[in-house]
Amino acid sequence: MRVAMIGTGYVGLVSGACFSEFGHNVICVDKDDAKIAGLHKGQMPIYEPGLEDLVANNVKAERLNFTTDLTAALKGVSAVFIAVGTPSRRGDGHADLSYVYAAAEEIAHAMDGYTVVVTKSTVPVGTGREVERIIREACPDAEFDVVSNPEFLREGSAISDFMRPDRVVIGTASERARDAMRDLYRPLFLIETPIVFTSRQSSELIKYAANTFLAAKISFINEIADLCEVVDADVHDVAKGIGLDGRIGKKFLHAGPGYGGSCFPKDTRALVSTARDAGSPLTIIETVVAVNESRKKKMAVRVANAIGGDLKGKKIAVLGLTFKPNTDDMRESPSLDIVPAIQELGADVFAYDPEGMKEAKHMLPDVNWCENAYDTMNDADALVIITEWNEFRALDLDRVKSLMRNPVMVDLRNIYESGEMAENGFQYHSIGRPQREVSSS
Repeated sequence: MRVAMIGTGYVGLVSGACFSEFGHNVICVDKDDAKIAGLHKGQMPIYEPGLEDLVANNVKAERLNFTTDLTAALKGVSAVFIAVGTPSRRGDGHADLSYVYAAAEEIAHAMDGYTVVVTKSTVPVGTGREVERIIREACPDAEFDVVSNPEFLREGSAISDFMRPDRVVIGTASERARDAMRDLYRPLFLIETPIVFTSRQSSELIKYAANTFLAAKISFINEIADLCEVVDADVHDVAKGIGLDGRIGKKFLHAGPGYGGSCFPKDTRALVSTARDAGSPLTIIETVVAVNESRKKKMAVRVANAIGGDLKGKKIAVLGLTFKPNTDDMRESPSLDIVPAIQELGADVFAYDPEGMKEAKHMLPDVNWCENAYDTMNDADALVIITEWNEFRALDLDRVKSLMRNPVMVDLRNIYESGEMAENGFQYHSIGRPQREVSSS
């Protein structure tokens, strides 16, 4: 099949490359001339493991191409995907659908014969209906169907998630559109991937319900971690004990500084706003949002308490800035709350991230940027781990201790063991676990 993908951001580029790997002819469209020029040169606009090679292989096989010309891209396509951004609208938390609706308007004037118009972007309930209205109003005689096909890609493992997904959700009442979507996803049918066919409204809501449920699990275990610290319990043991229950599951039960990224924060806010407007408020999700925002802001106090309560004039080493490892995505990362709060308490911050510093430099002023993890630690009063990159999991502790003014580590991701750190002479502070006394040996 010939497929067009509007948007070469995270969802559009990964989806387009993976569809071309399925054997389809895919053309990715974007208005950003520089981004398209870079893609033609093999330069990726995002960091995602395996994406550069996947794109290069399919460009070489002539199954994947890039353009800024939407009209030319839609010639002879069977399906066009809308994969543009839907950020939180300033002021009310609703998803900003202006890019989606603009894409629909342009599609209406560029369609060439029967076309399946697929919303891949994360959109609130009712968006598909509005996309259909826009296209019909602009081009009354057009032959098309609008389908909802939400993405469930995790940054850092997006290619695997697309090629071997838990499920594919397709929302449409049109049998003709169903047949086209079956052809698109034929390789997944062959490996018996669960395909959920449903209404557009249900499909749109499935995406939001999934993300808000996972966000709720994160906020839940974070609050349990706080309780563990008070009653001298271990959140790791609690998470394991409840996660072995098949009804609960072990995923997303890792205590930390709060969730961030491109999906959970904006999707929880958008669902809260949608529910309020519909007259059916989601009190649980409203609380999840509030708990998460509060938590990120409290992390700087943990750092201050670890060195006696006063950060004035202190040097703080920070490892990890992105919202999770294996991505360069800084959107709504906990570091964007934690680092400024540490600075406001009077400390100088020296930071390093393997992939996120280019973007972070635009968001975090007055930070001292370092070439590697150990450069942050020279004469540091405390070391703070915000993002659990693999290279931070096996630091040379003797070297760390020799570089720092005070051997204090605040591990917001619990990647080290309390006993081991105490034996190595560190004052080690983690999330939801008992603190061990520093070894006197």
